[in-house]
Amino acid sequence: MHRRLSRPGAVLAACALALGACLVVASCGSSARPGCKADKDCKNHQACAAGKCVECITDEQCPRGKTCSNNACVTAAECKSDSQCPGGQVCQAGKCKACATDGECGPNSRCNAGACQPAKPCTKDDQCADDEECQQGFCRKPGSTSVGDATCTLSTVYFAFDDSTIQPSERDRLAGNVACIEKTKGKSVYLIGHTDTSGTEEYNIALSERRAQSVADYMSRLGTDPARMQIVPKGETEPTGLGDDKDRRVEFQWH
Repeated sequence: MHRRLSRPGAVLAACALALGACLVVASCGSSARPGCKADKDCKNHQACAAGKCVECITDEQCPRGKTCSNNACVTAAECKSDSQCPGGQVCQAGKCKACATDGECGPNSRCNAGACQPAKPCTKDDQCADDEECQQGFCRKPGSTSVGDATCTLSTVYFAFDDSTIQPSERDRLAGNVACIEKTKGKSVYLIGHTDTSGTEEYNIALSERRAQSVADYMSRLGTDPARMQIVPKGETEPTGLGDDKDRRVEFQWH
């Protein structure tokens, strides 16, 4: 029995197709994970980091007004602490904002018409406004927690749009919350996550949970016992009425 031999042209065409397919696969694989040994191996002014071409490694490699975060140039924060904000404003999620409550202004300060001001010294309630009490030598609104010879409050922390990472501007507030919790023995804390109304209800519930969990993880690294913190995701259900920036938050409540 004789086998039928293929024509030479057909064989060459099949080989060419197979070779082309191999070249396409190889090309796709190399473009998906570009490798490098130095910056000169990267295009478009990218930098070489751990064998990969990335947008940046340091802030100096980003345009003015941007900073390098996770090897990408992002808009730089307007502030990192309240002291960098003008007119008694507070630094929240990297932006200077008018205060809404006394708790945003830190110890021995009060929020008056959107600006933080030093609290008024006092020796008795009669020296304070009608909605304030004399606590530890300063006029404060009721609601702070007295602990022995000190008074501490749990500050609300704020987040950027669609984000659950802890901003540098919120770290001092969380450090203060950790110290306050440590002074307050025998109590636990609800970490209540909130969002604005930009996403769906389901998405916002999940985002508020991620925010509260991010806060819990950060505070546990600072020394707070995780067993004393309970996460409560509220999503968009409890807006402040003060704008979206104030709705992207995690509040604290003793229980």
